[in-house]
Amino acid sequence: MNETITPASDWNARLPEERPAPTDGKRQRPCRTMKQTIKQTVKHHTPVLAYYGALKLIGFVSFMWLLDSAGNYRTKNPRFGGGAHPWDVLATWDGWWYQQIAVHGYHPELVRIPGATGMITLEGNSAAFFPLYPALIRLASELTGLGSYGAGLLVSVLASFVAALGIYAVAAQLLDSRAGLAAAGLWAVWPGSGVEWAVYSDSLFVALAAWACHAVLTRRWLTAGLLTCAAGLNRPTAAALIAAVAVAALLALRDRRDGVLRPLAATAVAPLGLLAYLGWVGHRMGDYGGYFKLQSGAWAHKWDYGSQTLDVLTSIPVGRTTYLFAWPFADLIGVCVVLLGFALLPLLFRLRPPAVLIVYTVLTVALVLGSQQIFSNVSRYLLPLFPLFLPLAAALRRLSLAHQFTLLGMAALASGSYAGYALFELGVP
Repeated sequence: MNETITPASDWNARLPEERPAPTDGKRQRPCRTMKQTIKQTVKHHTPVLAYYGALKLIGFVSFMWLLDSAGNYRTKNPRFGGGAHPWDVLATWDGWWYQQIAVHGYHPELVRIPGATGMITLEGNSAAFFPLYPALIRLASELTGLGSYGAGLLVSVLASFVAALGIYAVAAQLLDSRAGLAAAGLWAVWPGSGVEWAVYSDSLFVALAAWACHAVLTRRWLTAGLLTCAAGLNRPTAAALIAAVAVAALLALRDRRDGVLRPLAATAVAPLGLLAYLGWVGHRMGDYGGYFKLQSGAWAHKWDYGSQTLDVLTSIPVGRTTYLFAWPFADLIGVCVVLLGFALLPLLFRLRPPAVLIVYTVLTVALVLGSQQIFSNVSRYLLPLFPLFLPLAAALRRLSLAHQFTLLGMAALASGSYAGYALFELGVP
């Protein structure tokens, strides 16, 4: 049965004899049992979860089929894109490191490679990978009895659905539920989405970031601070989210909307996770810049003011592959993703979203494109830019649900190649 909410003005305008009489002289209060609450929550969220899950499953099956058809994984090192089965590829590259941390813990140190010169002078070390995701792998393994691979995949898949709900909630808050559904669908097919159902920390980070931004939009400041703090224990690019929450809190203080204590508390709590991990690693290494030295010396990841990004963007269009870490096909996809991001940014600005989304988006782009790295990863590194879904979601909501799903379904089928196979087999994720 559909219920009609009676506006307060109509309620007050009723004659005394028309108003419902209180029972036993006590004020009526709505009462919901836990069962009713769960039923209502499931009913509300099921369409979003089913929509995202169906699209993601199409892309995932397409990815597995491509892996099996090519068969290249059979001849590769199990750490680097290989394995006995297609799905083993999902736990390679960074996935191998996360499993090692979950099973063996951390041993932070800076170890020089004897006689090494050039960019790579240090041995790789687990301290380069943040602790929240492997900690959840360990917890899931203890609770379910799964090995590190199964537990890692379980955490990622569950986190991807939580991220879909968060993205839906942000889009529905700013636009409407139809746009929210489209935004959740775009999360399933976006370039880089191949890592959503893999032993990678990306789904967990997006889940935390989306719900942190939603908490800011709904003025739940302590929740926003705690979620951002957790995000800082998951990925270093949480620095963009920390800054976004801080700017939103300062604007709230300026406008005197939510008092002083709650926005200040969010600002104080938000950076603690990131600072705590970087500080702990530095302390264990005996060098408080140790994390950044490890990233630079072992992976050649460092801030270069966008020099390498510019080199790639000017090389790929003319067919040159003399730039650093060249993986031509995956890099071409990365260039397309960067251009797509640049095209969507002004459309996002036209929607005039809240400052938290603008700051988060712009700083994430700056952090990713301003760093020297393996460029084939850029589609994955830009995956957290869910605010860029908003302009597309605003357009897609005009379509019928059937047409929208058909369009995104074709993108999901193609994502097996551009978001899965290209990332894991034709590049270095």
